[in-house]
Amino acid sequence: MTKTIRTVITGSMILFGGAAVAAPALPIRGTIDTVQGRTFSVTETSGTKITVTLAPHASIAEVVPSTLAAVKPGSYVGTAAVKQMGGTYRAMELQIFPEKMRGIGLGTRQWNLAPHSTMTNGTVGGIANTSGTVGTVSGSGDLTLTVNDGSGTKTVLVPQDVPVVTYAPGHATDLQPGAHVIFFPSGAVTNGAVTTNRVGVGKDGLTPPM
Repeated sequence: MTKTIRTVITGSMILFGGAAVAAPALPIRGTIDTVQGRTFSVTETSGTKITVTLAPHASIAEVVPSTLAAVKPGSYVGTAAVKQMGGTYRAMELQIFPEKMRGIGLGTRQWNLAPHSTMTNGTVGGIANTSGTVGTVSGSGDLTLTVNDGSGTKTVLVPQDVPVVTYAPGHATDLQPGAHVIFFPSGAVTNGAVTTNRVGVGKDGLTPPM
């Protein structure tokens, strides 16, 4: 990999919650098979093979494990979720953004983790759990978060067993065979090949859950 690959996360993970101004394409997920220079081959979760080329100045971010204990009132989070009858969103995963990423992807939009899934990025206003404790993640059971996504407040049920992650600066060396990645195509996939300018790679074998 060349030195033109940026290894900062500021702005790069806008792809994991959606751009605030213009929604990007939906993500592609898979496992790296081979790496050669700025190009790597990926087997998508569907089994499809694809060749990915990093655009000039492409950025890389590590997706690293976190816990629900890191969620506080005021945390900036993202969650892939499915809207339930009654309007509550049931989380499939939860991302806790570093402070420098606050405001990235603010809003709620369509997602492709599951049928009818959405992605919501916003600020946690309140926390409650099934044991009745308010304002903390202590106790056992699922959490209920109120999240302001810029257009209003969403109520998000977070089951206690959902994967929770955060982000760290990534490096070209993270793109290795066997690593699990999520990225957005910069254009259409043509003849099994695509270009991307942002890649998230799971740390130490982690599969990005979003």
